[in-house]
Amino acid sequence: MLDFSILLEYREQFWAGFLTTLQVSLLALLLSLVIGTIVAVMKISPVKLVKGLATMYIEFIQNTPLLIQIFFFYFGLPAVGIQLNAFVSGTLGLAVYSGAYIAEAIRAGIQAVPHGQVEAGRASGLTYIQTMRHIILPQAVKVVIPPLGNQFLNLVMGSAILGSISGKDLMYYGDIISSDTFIVFDVYIFVAIFYLILTLPLSLFIGYLERKLSASD
Repeated sequence: MLDFSILLEYREQFWAGFLTTLQVSLLALLLSLVIGTIVAVMKISPVKLVKGLATMYIEFIQNTPLLIQIFFFYFGLPAVGIQLNAFVSGTLGLAVYSGAYIAEAIRAGIQAVPHGQVEAGRASGLTYIQTMRHIILPQAVKVVIPPLGNQFLNLVMGSAILGSISGKDLMYYGDIISSDTFIVFDVYIFVAIFYLILTLPLSLFIGYLERKLSASD
């Protein structure tokens, strides 16, 4: 049986960790979506330099560990005079990391839209950016909802890595509580339940969006 007295005794720590994880996840989610959209548009740009920069970003981020990227913001930037706290470092690390995968998902969605749509937009006098914003991206959204949803879920679960830089998230407080009580199994089961509280509604919402978009088709 789980020792639920731990929840009561350490409710303030669990609640603080839950709120921090929620805040970091939401901010990183929004920021990664912005980064991913910009990089995706750059990746299919007809300008070779712009396309090359986007490709370099995606390849570098996807082929280096998330932990190293967060360490860069938290431990690396102070070496050049930029001091960031654990919350900001974790948020930026998660956003930059997830942004690379979101960029690839959005790029695939954009390329799924018939190329004639781009030509029609340009023929109407729209710029490349205006064509993407008003014609291509709205159509690509329907295609990218499933992979974006999976990436958002991965982002929330990946936020657990903030504990490695004392980010005061769920994992951080879980480590502290387990050290204080010498009860490991129960504590991390409760931590997992809190993560489930975050990810389950998001998963259900993504499923709802998929069904709604399918119905609209």
